[in-house]
Amino acid sequence: MNTKRYTVRAPGKLFIAGEYAITEPNQDSIVMAVDRYLSVKIKRHHYNRLELPELNLSNIRWSEKRGKAIFKKYHPRLRFIKHILDTFYEYCGGHAPVHILVSSELDSNSGQKYGLGSSAALSVAFLTALLKFSKQSEQVENRLTIFKLASIAHFRAQGNGSCADIAASTYGGWLNYRTFNSDWLMTQLKEGRTVKSIVESEWPGLKIVSLKKPDTLHFLVGWTQETARTAPMVAKVHRLKSKQPEKYSRFLATSQTAVEQMISGFKNGDLDRIITGMKQNRSALRLLGIEANVPIETEKLINLIEIATPYGGAKTSGAGGGDCGIAFIIEEDKIADIYRQWEAVGIKALPLNVSIVGVQMI
Repeated sequence: MNTKRYTVRAPGKLFIAGEYAITEPNQDSIVMAVDRYLSVKIKRHHYNRLELPELNLSNIRWSEKRGKAIFKKYHPRLRFIKHILDTFYEYCGGHAPVHILVSSELDSNSGQKYGLGSSAALSVAFLTALLKFSKQSEQVENRLTIFKLASIAHFRAQGNGSCADIAASTYGGWLNYRTFNSDWLMTQLKEGRTVKSIVESEWPGLKIVSLKKPDTLHFLVGWTQETARTAPMVAKVHRLKSKQPEKYSRFLATSQTAVEQMISGFKNGDLDRIITGMKQNRSALRLLGIEANVPIETEKLINLIEIATPYGGAKTSGAGGGDCGIAFIIEEDKIADIYRQWEAVGIKALPLNVSIVGVQMI
């Protein structure tokens, strides 16, 4: 009997550059893992039991039948968990009964979301915990396998997305990320290929490369205390793509140029190039918002950006419409003044730093 207890934690994420464009092939982005975590505790139990306090779900029981998770009492919020479990069962088979407790630091104490990618961190930590408990040591140490399993679960649940947040939670650090060909993955799933064969395949287009931020460049995060509604915004951008493809193509080109500039700055320690690229990406996203009629930059996000820009560069993070904005600042002694100005307009500075290691046992 496996009597050991394991705790696995996965970091949240922040998008740095390349938002919206990253869902397309051959588009670069920059994403970072942050030092706020979602944790999964797993131990042997008499029956399968799940606790999700943040979702007000407790004593959730399930069983495995023919490679599928069957919940004793189903709740709509368990849909994502079911896809995680189903993906694991198809890859590894069953497991001894377990008790799993999920806890998270990725939202505020009041329950408001920061936009740090909680579903990605959940899938990465949950799958890693199950792999470890099932003594799949080789898979636990293979981050690409974890990334692919979590991405399969994500696509089964949502059918789209870049999975950049999954990469950040899995690998940690600062990443240059290009998404895989999503049509290819959906085809593999629809054709009934096994999870194992999909994981063992080379995923076309995928690129995950570590970056190092120059030590003299300071990273700031401001939270608007407003929750973004991402789905309607993404839908409007898709409408622009279908109805005015020339404008959308122009956005992709300007986004790629900006992100390449930033990546070059990271690789060469060129602070000016990073900040210039950040400003270019902000301009590209701002124009996209205007042309797609999407409020990427809310009033608070505009204030955040305009306060920080004189000291470096700033932009929205993620889809925009709320959540967080970010800034790169060269002069450390200006940070306190920026924070004071942010606070005066209702923006809360978040003390977030990079999480270097990604998903890990603790």
